[in-house]
Amino acid sequence: MTYKFTKSAENSIAMANEIAIELGHNYVGTEHLLYGLSKETNGVASKVLENQDVMPDVILEKIEELVGRGEENIDATSGFTPRTKRVIELAFRESRKLGSDYIGTEHLLIGIMREADSIAVRIMLDLGVDPRKTIQWNYKGN
Repeated sequence: MTYKFTKSAENSIAMANEIAIELGHNYVGTEHLLYGLSKETNGVASKVLENQDVMPDVILEKIEELVGRGEENIDATSGFTPRTKRVIELAFRESRKLGSDYIGTEHLLIGIMREADSIAVRIMLDLGVDPRKTIQWNYKGN
């Protein structure tokens, strides 16, 4: 299936891919997507995460702590993990439910929260993020 993303969501996904390569991971996992969402400062998701003191550098530290580094000098990833694909599908459904034709960073963040058994959610919980507060913040747009 082909999805349409906002520019901020596209940038987040690109940054997720870049950090995965930088870390030597040959896949883009939910943890990389969370990093990309926090790094894309024009997206709603980065503001939601920043509001709960979740910053890109802290996410990166947690990724290295939980997953570690992979092989050096990889040129590309093999794509999204099945869980990351599920997050994107959930984000698509969320965007449709809210009447949007495009998937935004806020939809991707909600997708991560709905796919609760992931490294990204574990990172957020380790950092003291309240998932309910995150989703409510997204809906209110505060």
